[in-house]
Amino acid sequence: MSEFPDSSGEFVVPPALDRGDKVAIVAPASNRAVEYPHVYELGLERLREVFDLEPVEYPTAEKDAQYLYDHPEERAEDVMDAFADPEIAGVVTVLGGFDQVRILSHLDPEVLRENPTRFYGHSDNTNLACYLWNLGIVSFYGGTLLTDLAMQGSMHDYTVEYLETAFFADDLADFGEIRPAGEFTDEDLEWANPDNLERHRETEPNPGRTWRGADTAVSGRAWGGCVGTLDMQLRADRYLPNPDELAGNILLLETSEELPDAIEVREFLIGMGERGLLEQFAGVLVGRAKARSPHEDPGPEARAEYRRNQRETIAEVVGEYNPDAPVVFDVEFGHTAPIAPIPVGGRVELDPESETIAFGD
Repeated sequence: MSEFPDSSGEFVVPPALDRGDKVAIVAPASNRAVEYPHVYELGLERLREVFDLEPVEYPTAEKDAQYLYDHPEERAEDVMDAFADPEIAGVVTVLGGFDQVRILSHLDPEVLRENPTRFYGHSDNTNLACYLWNLGIVSFYGGTLLTDLAMQGSMHDYTVEYLETAFFADDLADFGEIRPAGEFTDEDLEWANPDNLERHRETEPNPGRTWRGADTAVSGRAWGGCVGTLDMQLRADRYLPNPDELAGNILLLETSEELPDAIEVREFLIGMGERGLLEQFAGVLVGRAKARSPHEDPGPEARAEYRRNQRETIAEVVGEYNPDAPVVFDVEFGHTAPIAPIPVGGRVELDPESETIAFGD
């Protein structure tokens, strides 16, 4: 289990950014910027023009996926250099991936602990979010350059609003309630076609969130992220907190464009349950499931059925191992859009009676 000291006490929220600040652009997971420079440049442009932030490109941002796979130590070095640089106010990831767990052994935890900096990324960046959680440093699950900042036509107002909060709010209490968006999309646009930069992805009305499990309000610190990455963390068993450090906290779960079926999600959750992890959490926060891949769209009815099957699976397994935990589905984080960057390590309250999700210090 964890090789870190107990992080169940105080957490540090890194200092907020100011407009005009420099932010590091790093690729600690994978990278497609070399293949699709027009998408990458749009992400940089939006950091400058929408948020008035100055991107500083670190070496990994210019490396291709194979180079990054072969050099996990360089990915770790970029992260540490960005945290340690006093001129860098935030660290923005280019993309997710599948092997970021391999960089963790190359990190010096003291460098990160002594230089807490706001970190933004989702998917495979779950590895770094959980690593920072072990150090008592709050990070933000969202804000990835190629997905959340680029390839959306004009950015969703909802995403802009919550990214501004994640960038510039001094206190997590400024997040307040994470309200439902009016619409959502999980459509993929082909990155190879520059004309798609001007397209708006197909959206559909948001049918709202689904609440299951217990009806008692609970609160705790958010921990977790992408199911596929958490599964790899469970297998590696080197960087997980001790189970009692997770007691009373809120589990974050969301699935990726890999579209795991209900059986795969069930097996993952049963594994958590049998290790005594599921029973520790006070509640579960589930991001809206992406239900079509870049290569296949099964149609709206099949997409709705996929999400429904995933909801039923998660509710059933969590209910078996932890019947006292409320579970809320279809929250705006993960691999659909728009998103609200969730503060991993931040304190969140789930209130089934009012059906609200609210963050605070």
